[in-house]
Amino acid sequence: MKQNKAITNLAAPASQLLLPEQLAEQAANAVRELLAEAAAANTTRSYTSALRYWAGWHRARYGTELALPATEAVVMQFVVDHVVRRSKTGLAWELPPAVDQALVAAKLKSKLGPWKLASVVHRVAVLSTAHRLKRLPNPCEEPAVRTVLGRARRASVKRGERPAKKTAIAKAELEAMLTTCDDSLEGIRDRALLCFGFASGGRRRSEIAAADMRDLRRTGPQAFIYRLEHSKTQQAGPTAGSTPDKPVLDRAADALVKWLEASGIAEGAIFRRLWKRRIGPALSPAAVGAIVQRRAYLAGLAGNFGGHSLRSGFVTEAGKQNIPLAAVMAMTEHRAVSSVVGYFQSGAAQLNPAASLLED
Repeated sequence: MKQNKAITNLAAPASQLLLPEQLAEQAANAVRELLAEAAAANTTRSYTSALRYWAGWHRARYGTELALPATEAVVMQFVVDHVVRRSKTGLAWELPPAVDQALVAAKLKSKLGPWKLASVVHRVAVLSTAHRLKRLPNPCEEPAVRTVLGRARRASVKRGERPAKKTAIAKAELEAMLTTCDDSLEGIRDRALLCFGFASGGRRRSEIAAADMRDLRRTGPQAFIYRLEHSKTQQAGPTAGSTPDKPVLDRAADALVKWLEASGIAEGAIFRRLWKRRIGPALSPAAVGAIVQRRAYLAGLAGNFGGHSLRSGFVTEAGKQNIPLAAVMAMTEHRAVSSVVGYFQSGAAQLNPAASLLED
């Protein structure tokens, strides 16, 4: 930390900050490599934004362009600049106010103040990936950096900070939302979208937006098979051991049939924008999330709902109904048990026989 104290904290005016088109050459090269590696559009945007921020922060903090490999001292300074800690005088962080204001003015930061720990961890992980792709010494993997982030995580938990997860839409919540869908074209579409997103394995909002007729096959009066050719965890398509065929059955199939008949859609995107009674282009992932939020609001549900609520709700409901975890993961395409087990255990918590020891 002595090296950190020796760093001169010079804040450049907002006009001198590195903007996206002024990224240091090495950072720009890292962006291009990350674009090639990360096929998912959301991941690409996230990685690019993170590296832009690193470049802007470095220019404002030190008055020089970001160059790779970065030093351990720079990464440590980044962490303490953005992570809040408890001091003798209250909560504190090290980012100078002038630098903070300059970053906000340059639109590299949305608002003044420290970040949530998850935002810092994400940006450190992106810088780590940039070093790894360029086969450079990686300061983000140094023991001191990992220790500080680990202690910061423990401290945030002690302060009562929790990850901002979307509220799960399990079966009860979904039923309430479906009652808000009338027989208008919009209501028919939203009912089909909610049923498809939930019943086909808790699809992500990006997967619902990308759903296409070429991947949909009808197999019976109340049955479809939807082939998930591309997902966040299967960006190059289905792999050995994956189960890309997702059944859409019964009520979900009925809702989908009604939407396809009402809209006249026979090819292209399944879920579309509506202009009064005219069918438009495919919904965006953000529009899918907005539909979920609106239907939850109309149903009077309390919580933080979004596109991911269908996915977490599917897993939660499966836990409630005691569905085997392997069967759930075959539908969701989760590859890591650790990613899905939290929701699954939450749904199954009330089924634990040890919770009823006071009962006769």
